[in-house]
Amino acid sequence: MFPALIHTSTHLKGGIFGVPRFHKRESQFSIRTPWKFSFQPAYVDMYGLLRRRKILSHEKGFRYRNMASQNMEKLESNVAIIDYSQDVPLSTSYEVAMEALSSLIRQKKRGDRKGIGGKYGKLDRMRIYLKILDLEDHMAGLKIIHVAGTKGKGSTCTFCEAMLRESGFRTGLFTSPHLIDVRERFRINGVDISEDKFLLYFWNCWNRLKEHETEDLPMPPLFQFLTVLAFKIFVCEQVDVSIIEVGLGGRNDSTNVIEEPVVCGITSLGMDHTEALGNTIGQIASHKAGIFKHQIPAFTVPQVSEAMDVLQENAQELTVPLKVVEPLDSNELNGLKLSLSGSHQLSNAGLAVSLCKCWLQRTGNWEKLFQNDNKEANLPEAFLRGLSKAHIAGRAQIVPDLSSTSSSCISSEVAETSGNLIFYLDGAHSPESMEVCAEWFSSAVKENNPSPSLVSFSSHDIESINKVPGNGYMQHEKFNIQEINKISKKILLFNCMDVRDPQILLPRLVSTCASSGTFFSKAIFVPSISTYNKVTSGTSVVPSDISSKDLSWQFSLQRLWEKIVHGIDTDSLLEKSIKMDGAETLPRHQFLYEDASNCSPTDGYLACSAVIPSLPLTIKWLRHCVRENPSLRLQVLVTGSLHLVGDVLKLIRR
Repeated sequence: MFPALIHTSTHLKGGIFGVPRFHKRESQFSIRTPWKFSFQPAYVDMYGLLRRRKILSHEKGFRYRNMASQNMEKLESNVAIIDYSQDVPLSTSYEVAMEALSSLIRQKKRGDRKGIGGKYGKLDRMRIYLKILDLEDHMAGLKIIHVAGTKGKGSTCTFCEAMLRESGFRTGLFTSPHLIDVRERFRINGVDISEDKFLLYFWNCWNRLKEHETEDLPMPPLFQFLTVLAFKIFVCEQVDVSIIEVGLGGRNDSTNVIEEPVVCGITSLGMDHTEALGNTIGQIASHKAGIFKHQIPAFTVPQVSEAMDVLQENAQELTVPLKVVEPLDSNELNGLKLSLSGSHQLSNAGLAVSLCKCWLQRTGNWEKLFQNDNKEANLPEAFLRGLSKAHIAGRAQIVPDLSSTSSSCISSEVAETSGNLIFYLDGAHSPESMEVCAEWFSSAVKENNPSPSLVSFSSHDIESINKVPGNGYMQHEKFNIQEINKISKKILLFNCMDVRDPQILLPRLVSTCASSGTFFSKAIFVPSISTYNKVTSGTSVVPSDISSKDLSWQFSLQRLWEKIVHGIDTDSLLEKSIKMDGAETLPRHQFLYEDASNCSPTDGYLACSAVIPSLPLTIKWLRHCVRENPSLRLQVLVTGSLHLVGDVLKLIRR
């Protein structure tokens, strides 16, 4: 038995937010008023929660269990406490939910355009799903900020959430994809939704949609299900504002069932997902502009002329007041740094500021909160706090590997290796984002060189670094910077999906880094653990069988790398067997110290790049290298795929 808090449908008769807030926040504004409640049926469908429903899993014979033995008790605060027991432990039940989610994936891999059948189009289905879940009448109350774009939409949404949360609002943030756990997509007040609440809302939606499943109305595919689940969560959690990131495109995206957003935003546009959105920047812009709604204000950043013309044309058709926002001036930050690193984040931050200001004005809260601030000139203190605290994993993120650190004992081995293996994580996978990633990495390794070596630190410091890795900025106050003749090696750890074009991505990465004087000593190509047709959690078992891995894609990436960097034609190189195991899968001992002159293609050996068939094996090998060589520092850029970045984060945090 374990409790979960579910907010019933109550209405606040006063105050500026219009809904009750179930969080506490220290604020300079006195905005609270006594609560007056109107007791009405709960948003959470109690009938669905009280029923027991058994659903057979596809392969493993699991039985999906609805929350059972639920006893509700009304409290004076009008918060219902649900005590429920399950037929399986929470962790097991969560894995069953992941199996259920995985069953909704229709594509074998990214880029497949397999339809799901039925007589309804995607957005028509979405509207029906919302109706089934009794969400139709509550959508406008979510007071949505809707954001589309090619680059930076996740960062822009994250900045918006942080600024409005710091302003005293209860926030809901829906983004994609997740890196480690699907719950990352649903954040309430800046925190991933808890496992027990996720299960409660998940099974409620699953069972009700399953009840209405027909040949004409099949269960929604994965992203459509996650989208309606986000709306369900935010309605039930009674957020003050919902920040919704578009999944793919805009016009035909599942999130475009939103009919009355408060404001819309379009981030920087570029060539990505061309298989679905078109082969020109104008076609892509047309898809993104599809989120515009009649007379609803919209903001965008400076775009290339072809894209801007399309955005403005779509805005005029809908009489949308579209404003172009310049990047934020760093002088406006009053000496603070953006929490997300890279010069491109000034553009995302500028857009986020405009979106938040517009949201506050249109909801009648700007004057009440910031009446003494000049809304055109100065950033409110709450905005500055949000911009300096926003966090998003896997984008320009630096994580020192402290795997061998014990919170109870600091060994000599730890003192030697801590800080000597540093991962620079960025899920760039388009030409434009790869260039931004290269600029960030080049800047970051220079800023952090000499890299901090943890000679003395407390268990509290270690715990803090493990839990709150900085987005692009090492927390220098945690480190005692005393470099003694370290040999620094910059390593590329790369993979990308086969729908991407590595012949564009890798040259862009190499040339941009080289223009800043940054060169990679070695490159390692490795398959990701995560697969496109499987949803896993942070505790899911990592596959150990690598004997059946098809490494042909990784070998093609290696051949391309050698051609770009060293001009070596390896087309005639005898590839190693795809089915490799044991020590043969690892580069030899001298690998990290050899230069290109030691390459011997005729012998089947390349000195400056390697294919390793397993990511866990790769991480283990990197850790072994720095342990065996105390004078060695490895700065590893992980990029090309968000799947790869998420897998690395999962492994180094275990």
